[in-house]
Amino acid sequence: MFQPSQFQPQWWIRNAHLQTMLPTISRRNLKLTTINERLELEDGDFLDLAWTDLPAAENNKPIVVIFHGLEGSVESPYVKGIMRAVTAAGWVGLVMHFRGCSEESNRLLRAYHSGDTSDAGYVIGLMAKRYPNAPLFAVGYSLGGSVLTHYLAQTGTKSQLLAASIVSAPLLLAESAERIKKGFSKAYQRRLIKRLQDSVVRKFEHLDMRSALDMTTKQVKKLNTFVEFDDRVTAPLHGFKDALDYYSQCSSLQFLHKIQTPTLFIHAEDDPFLTKKVIPKLEDMSDNILFELSRYGGHVGFVYGSILKPKYWLEERIPTWFNEFTKENKL
Repeated sequence: MFQPSQFQPQWWIRNAHLQTMLPTISRRNLKLTTINERLELEDGDFLDLAWTDLPAAENNKPIVVIFHGLEGSVESPYVKGIMRAVTAAGWVGLVMHFRGCSEESNRLLRAYHSGDTSDAGYVIGLMAKRYPNAPLFAVGYSLGGSVLTHYLAQTGTKSQLLAASIVSAPLLLAESAERIKKGFSKAYQRRLIKRLQDSVVRKFEHLDMRSALDMTTKQVKKLNTFVEFDDRVTAPLHGFKDALDYYSQCSSLQFLHKIQTPTLFIHAEDDPFLTKKVIPKLEDMSDNILFELSRYGGHVGFVYGSILKPKYWLEERIPTWFNEFTKENKL
């Protein structure tokens, strides 16, 4: 169901781009100490995890699994922010880095994409097995939110999560790819495409990416839009015909009705990465979804307060939502 958001920023911070950029700019030096763990995978690749604390097997504290956005990591300010909020609640935070998003390139040609749930499912299943006494939650931001949406839809009543939260997810990929080519949003596209290019070019050093992509590093560096990148890189590396095939199969709006886990979607109407077409209709959603829509918030922004002391609403709302499903219910 839909629910009006309680997020109400002050007048000076209602611009969508300010909402999007300020949480990053204001927290560049945010400190977070983590414990790293590497999972070796059966396909010869690996996943890097970052923990707030590595709990013992008998742990019964809630564990929150965090899925970052495109080319994000535990170093992303919004990830550090939610990890600190989770720690403040007395819980355990865990970031799963998508392949190639930690400090080391992954070993295989493939990387990750908006509809790939295999790694997310593996990590969630592993946590449920390791810590059978711990309440398990998950939150996904942007692309990570798309991945988590797919996972929840695919697993139905067997998600192994008590609840989930999804922030600023691109539920219609083609719409998002077109939106980010327009106006000031092009600046976000340039920044993200540069990161994607750098990630792919690094893999040319130890993998036969040239044969896999039929491209040189110079050609990779000339890909200027998400449509171009997804057409020439994402699609061939992950079994799609082209960008449109990828967008069609992996747009998660079409699967919302399958979600059986209590899930809070947080979305802003002014998101500069997305169009209003990504906002689902009531009939698109299962009864397990609470969709909070705010007028302001930008993309993974939701900042309020003063210039000197900005506050980050996502780090209040998400723990409060998860707390509804814990036995202690003490926040």
